[in-house]
Amino acid sequence: MMNMLVKWVLLALLIMLIAWVIPGITISGFLSAMVVVLVLSIVNLLIRPLVQLISLPLNVLTLGIFSLIINALLFLLVAKFSPGFQIDGFWSGFFGALMLSVIYPFIDKITLFKKA
Repeated sequence: MMNMLVKWVLLALLIMLIAWVIPGITISGFLSAMVVVLVLSIVNLLIRPLVQLISLPLNVLTLGIFSLIINALLFLLVAKFSPGFQIDGFWSGFFGALMLSVIYPFIDKITLFKKA
């Protein structure tokens, strides 16, 4: 339970970092970032598998590069449902999703505390 809370806070901080680094992405505060993480988790759980299944032939054809487009579009979708979080255009969403995809595995590694 504690790992999940730590991961949630670290992801919210990552969302705030993405909004600070990438022009065109704005967030109103830490609470909004927490909501973004919640909405992003729901989208990744419910919508992403369906979209990946539907786009599988295109993904195979492009050797997986189309996954970057899917990530960007889902990141834009998260912005539509998260108050206080705004993405101005596709390219801002693309680079924000790319940054999230690159840094997230490190956060996932950090939060894997093993109990003896």
